[in-house]
Amino acid sequence: MTHVLSLLVEDKPGLLTRVAGLFARRGFNIESLAVGPSEIDGLSRITVVVDVEELPLEQVTKQLNKLVNVIKIVELDPSQTVEREHMLIKVRVDNSTRSQILEAATLFRARIVDVATDALVIEVTGDTAKVQALLKVLEPYGIKEIAQSGLLAIGRGGKSITERVFKN
Repeated sequence: MTHVLSLLVEDKPGLLTRVAGLFARRGFNIESLAVGPSEIDGLSRITVVVDVEELPLEQVTKQLNKLVNVIKIVELDPSQTVEREHMLIKVRVDNSTRSQILEAATLFRARIVDVATDALVIEVTGDTAKVQALLKVLEPYGIKEIAQSGLLAIGRGGKSITERVFKN
């Protein structure tokens, strides 16, 4: 079962290694990992996607909570979460396929961010299904390269993970 965890952590060297190490020691493969600054100076947000059973995940979250630099851990409910991926896709093109690839990009509300005589770089943002669907459409033309962010996720509504920790 896939779980999306949002961790609020102090921005300290080595913390990401310790967090990833906890999952590795349990034999869990991290499917997606995204790290960046949060809305509070000195704190970062780590979004981790793992495919594990519920009980072992609880053991890992308890161990994560013991790390001194981990402030808060929340498992995000997919029905109450906005989730997005960001991907750059380099696709092989020639004069006969260029217009078809441009049309596909337009249909998926993707943007062309680089043009060369033999390739286009397409930027797409969306939920996992949208990004995977675009890849499937582009595959027959020849995907030369992919660069993908980890899943970004945030809870819907007015509450935030930080206001549960710090009284604003």
